[in-house]
Amino acid sequence: MADRRAETTRESRRMLIDAASALFVEKGYQQTTFADVALRSGISRGSIPWHFGNKEGLLAAVLDHASEALFEVSDEADAARSAQAYDLVAQAKRSSMARTSLLFVTLYVEAVNPTSPIHDKYVALHERLRQSAKHWIERFVRLPGAMTAEDLATILVGAAIGIHLQSAMTPGRIGIDRTIDQLGELLKPLIVDPATSG
Repeated sequence: MADRRAETTRESRRMLIDAASALFVEKGYQQTTFADVALRSGISRGSIPWHFGNKEGLLAAVLDHASEALFEVSDEADAARSAQAYDLVAQAKRSSMARTSLLFVTLYVEAVNPTSPIHDKYVALHERLRQSAKHWIERFVRLPGAMTAEDLATILVGAAIGIHLQSAMTPGRIGIDRTIDQLGELLKPLIVDPATSG
């Protein structure tokens, strides 16, 4: 009975997070109310503070959930230790990445404020993205000149965020897949096969 109750609690929490994520993208964080989230999720309004404490707690939970989804595939691929499995370009094009990026773009203004409850989460997210890219670069990229893996990681993360931001602002004008493919073309001459690189 306790297991069933715990599962119901987890499912309710997930439904609230999914609803809030969609609403934050559609309406923005400031304009989204608990009533909106309750209506979208089908869960009572009173359950929201019980699960998350307040609206800031809900915001933090949404960002945590999105961050974990963002890294789920890269962590699995990294464990495979394969250049083919861990394709940075393919990962950046995943549809789930595009949806998650849209949420991050929408919440960016909220996160820029140093007093925001998600400011530190964004700082940590960007650091984790850079470290993930740096790890891939160190294994599969021959760096030109004095460029470091950290330099290129910062450039790639900045480019990926910028592409998704531009696409969110002008969805009919900027094609994420095509632009990410072109970024991959720029990287191709630098990528080496670890099996033959010695």
